[in-house]
Amino acid sequence: MMFDIKNLTKEELRMKIKALKNGNQVLQAYEPELINDDVLNEVKTFHESFLEYRKSAMYSLDGLAEFVGVNQLFVKDESSRFNLNSFKVLGASYAVGKALANELGEPLCSLPFPEMKKRVHKELPHIKLAAATDGNHGRGVAWMGRQLGLPVFIFMPKGTTQARVDHILAEGAEATVTDLNYDETVRFVADKAKQENWLVIQDTAWEGYEDVPRWIMQGYSTIAQEFSADLGETIPTHVFIQAGVGAFAGVIAESLRTLYKEKCPKIILVEADVADCYYGSALKGADVTKTGDLITIMAGLACGEQNPLGNKILKQLTYGFISAPEWATANGMRILGNPLSGDTAVVSGESGAVGVGVLERIMKSPEYADLKAMLELNEKSTVLAFSTEGDTDPGVYRDVVWYGRYNEPEA
Repeated sequence: MMFDIKNLTKEELRMKIKALKNGNQVLQAYEPELINDDVLNEVKTFHESFLEYRKSAMYSLDGLAEFVGVNQLFVKDESSRFNLNSFKVLGASYAVGKALANELGEPLCSLPFPEMKKRVHKELPHIKLAAATDGNHGRGVAWMGRQLGLPVFIFMPKGTTQARVDHILAEGAEATVTDLNYDETVRFVADKAKQENWLVIQDTAWEGYEDVPRWIMQGYSTIAQEFSADLGETIPTHVFIQAGVGAFAGVIAESLRTLYKEKCPKIILVEADVADCYYGSALKGADVTKTGDLITIMAGLACGEQNPLGNKILKQLTYGFISAPEWATANGMRILGNPLSGDTAVVSGESGAVGVGVLERIMKSPEYADLKAMLELNEKSTVLAFSTEGDTDPGVYRDVVWYGRYNEPEA
C-alpha cells in the first residue's frame, strides 16, 4: 500500500499544535552519555575522509525572523549532505565504519574511508548489511554498501511511497515494503538478521543491541560541530529539533549542552502527532508508545517507540515538547520554499520543515499565544531549526508546495 496524501479526513485536518513544558528538566546535573572531545574528533575526521564530504549550509533568514517576530532565525539545511538529500548518511556511515573497523580489529582513526574500502574488499567480502527504514536512514546504509561493494537488505514500513523505495534500489540494495509499521519492521529485521547472519545497522536500540545505535547517534554530531563553527559567538535561545525515535534529537541536544553548558538553549522537541511518543510520555509522566499504522507525510518521524538512549537524554535536556499535525509541516515547506526578499530559498521535505512551520504558527497566530508565552518565544529570541531533508519524495513535495495540499483548516 502506498500512502495517498489526498485522503486526509476532516478530523485529521483539524488537529492543532500541542505543546507542554518538561517538568523534569535537569540541566545542572546532566552527565554526557555520548559526546566527548575524542568522539567529536573521530566522527568529524572520518566524515572528512570521504570525497563527498562538504559542510552543509547554514542560512540566516532575516526576513522571516522579522516577519514572525524573533531576533534571528537560522536554518541548517541538510539537503546537500553527501548528495543524498538528508542528514541520515552521517549516522549510517559512521556506524558502518565503526562496525567494520571492529571486524578488522583496527581503531577507526587508523582507517580513513579510502583505506577502509581496500581492507573491506580484501578481508570482509562476506559481510551483508541490513536495516529497517522509513527512507533516509536506509538510503544512507545502502549508499555505504555500494561504496564498499557489500550487499544490503532494506525493509520499509507499510505506507512507504514508491519514490522512497526507488532511492534505495538506485543504490543497488534490495528493498522490501512490509505490511508492518516502522517499529514492527525494526523487530522483523532484527529477527531475520539472526537467521541470515546480517550486520544490522539500526538507529534504535534494544536489549543486547546498543553499540550500533550509539554510533549512529554520535555520527550526527558532525552537524553540531558545523553549526557551532557557523554561529561563532552567537548562541541560540531556542533550538527546534525533530524527533522520530530520538536518535538525532538526542545527540543534538547533548551536543548543545556540551557546547554551551550553562548557556544551553531551550531545546524544543517536535514530533508528528500520530507518533508523538515523547510528547505523550511527558504528558503522562511515564514512557508511552504509539501503536497502529502511524501513517503521516512526516515519514521520517513516524516512529512510535523511543530509542532508549535518546529517551534518557531527552528526558533531561528537553525544555518543551510539541506534537504537530500534518498541516504544520506543510506550512513550513511552503514558507521555506517561497522566501521573503533577501532570504534564501530552502527546499525542505515533509520531515524537514516542521520546526519552521510550527514556529511561524506559534508566533503569528493569536490562537497559540499561550504556547508562545509558555515556550518564552519573543522578539529577543534567537532560533535555530534544522531542515533535515530536501525533497526526498518529489511527488509529495509538489503536492504540498505546488498544489496546496494540507492547508491549515479554518476555525
